[in-house]
Amino acid sequence: MSQPVVSQALAPSPPRHIAIIMDGNGRWAKARGLPRNLGHRQGIDTVRDVVRACRTLRIEYLTLYAFSSENWKRPETEVAGLMELLRLFIRRELDDLWRNGVRIRMIGDRSKLAPDIMQLITDAEHKTRDNRTLTLTIALSYGGQDEIVAACRRLAEQVAAGKLQPAEITPDLLAANLETAGIPDPDLVIRTSGEQRLSNFLLWQSAYSELIFVDKLWPDFSAQDLAGAVEEFQRRERRYGGSGE
Repeated sequence: MSQPVVSQALAPSPPRHIAIIMDGNGRWAKARGLPRNLGHRQGIDTVRDVVRACRTLRIEYLTLYAFSSENWKRPETEVAGLMELLRLFIRRELDDLWRNGVRIRMIGDRSKLAPDIMQLITDAEHKTRDNRTLTLTIALSYGGQDEIVAACRRLAEQVAAGKLQPAEITPDLLAANLETAGIPDPDLVIRTSGEQRLSNFLLWQSAYSELIFVDKLWPDFSAQDLAGAVEEFQRRERRYGGSGE
């Protein structure tokens, strides 16, 4: 694991919300001479392990960056393979997630998804809506900048309609118009593969998140790596712009 990018001190409480940029499936496959989609398939197994680990660690919210708005630019065969894996994941894992108290949510542009995938997601959200053990949010066809622009547009429409005054717009009001409304901001953002950037993921919500960059590729990321990241988080002091004194 690379050196932390923010302050180190004592933060004994575990993170309530962990967000993960799952990076490195393609490189994992390439290093083994395999098609990229086999790397994505292996990454699905990691998702399963991490969800279980979050339940063990009593994490309340887990958000996974599954497919960005920019990922539509990838080759059609890879995109099709990713969408098929999403179908398989929901169909195979839904009952187990439901039995274990996991609530499923999706954020992102649903209009670009195939109708059957949209229906699978809607059904999964409906079936698990009353679960409270863990809220699993899938960021799919998602872009942080687009999310902020859409929230601003909604507020601008209210101003134009005379329902809202510009002076009444606050950070809390804007946050309430984001797709993540009702979900606490992530305490900890993890990115695998050694890359050190957010890549348009939860840009507003991550303003004061602790960032941890892990050198392992996503298919090699384990429950032990997650526990290690949580321990690192607990060694840090979260100042929120204050001095910490």
